[in-house]
Amino acid sequence: MGLFGDSSLNLTPASVRDHRREARRRLPRQLFDYIDGGAYEESTLRANENDLGAIELRQRVMRDVSDIRLSTVVLGGDLRIPVVLGPVGLGGMFARRAEVQAARAAESFGVPFCESTVSICSIEEVAEATSAPFWYQLYVMRDRSYAEDLMARAAAAGCEVLVLTVDLAVVGERYRDTRNGMTVPVGPLGKALKGLDLVRHQKWLRDVALGGRPLTFGNLEKAVPGASSPEDFKTWVDAQFDPSVTWDDLAWVREHWNGRVVVKGVLDPADAAAAASAGADAVVVSNHGGRQLDGTPSTISALPGVVEAVGGRIEVLFDGGVRSGLDVLKAMALGADAVLLGRAWAWAVAGGGEAAVAQVLHTIEKELHVAMALCGVTDVAELDRSVLLGR
Repeated sequence: MGLFGDSSLNLTPASVRDHRREARRRLPRQLFDYIDGGAYEESTLRANENDLGAIELRQRVMRDVSDIRLSTVVLGGDLRIPVVLGPVGLGGMFARRAEVQAARAAESFGVPFCESTVSICSIEEVAEATSAPFWYQLYVMRDRSYAEDLMARAAAAGCEVLVLTVDLAVVGERYRDTRNGMTVPVGPLGKALKGLDLVRHQKWLRDVALGGRPLTFGNLEKAVPGASSPEDFKTWVDAQFDPSVTWDDLAWVREHWNGRVVVKGVLDPADAAAAASAGADAVVVSNHGGRQLDGTPSTISALPGVVEAVGGRIEVLFDGGVRSGLDVLKAMALGADAVLLGRAWAWAVAGGGEAAVAQVLHTIEKELHVAMALCGVTDVAELDRSVLLGR
């Protein structure tokens, strides 16, 4: 028996990619591919990881690295390491009440958790299960009144940071989801294949689909009264993405939100500068994990231009392809204030629940500690390009 259940190899996951393998084994294919996949031919998805991997670190020796500081302050909050569990839609379909499990793991470890608009667990359910303030992610919806209600609910739950995702004016074409019947409407063949795959994953079926509360989007139940399936909610959600959004809408957000505002989905330096001018407190350099426009730059290649464009006026966060503490170090060295983990915690919770999410955080902490020591740096605040070769 392995740490997270039965395994033919009886191995304990040691890295984020090990958790990915466990998630692939445990999840129905359409759910695993929903986490794992990207847009079109997934070239940007691959570039996010490959470009991070191609950056070489500058190893230094004979330096006193006996006291290493990994903690930092981001958007006024203390972080044990410069990591945030980023928003992941449909999280509660990967494990029973997964958003609650991830939020608890993040709180116990000492980093923020960000609740997605399209989470299975509601804002209130996560708040009831935790005591530390968490972040809330919002899409600009056609129904502005419902978005305003979501902001009010998040504020009432104690959320202090609103993450406004702006790169979903239209939904990217994700071939894996189409092939697996994750799109709406689902044809007869897609339904049959989904049913067969669910039968093959009895443990998931018992624990998640049948063993907990109904799998509906907890934050949207008031918007779609009487809906009986995730497909009903997805139909509503897809119709709510607003292609008319402009920077003027940030002022509307400010009217209804008194906390910090983060703009997520920025790749271009001009957009980063516009976000700063429009009153954002931070941006997230993100291409939605390669799930929107295929063929865009990797986030690590876009990061330096964004950092330069904002010129220290606002904080710069980063996501896309982060699979280890070494990746965290590389992003920090290129100017990020912290990184967001998405797939990393989604794979972990799918494979092993709260304990696995906690293990991922501890693993990244250890990897970051080792990498800093071997690069001769003792404080994350001191990370810069000097730790990278050829930069």
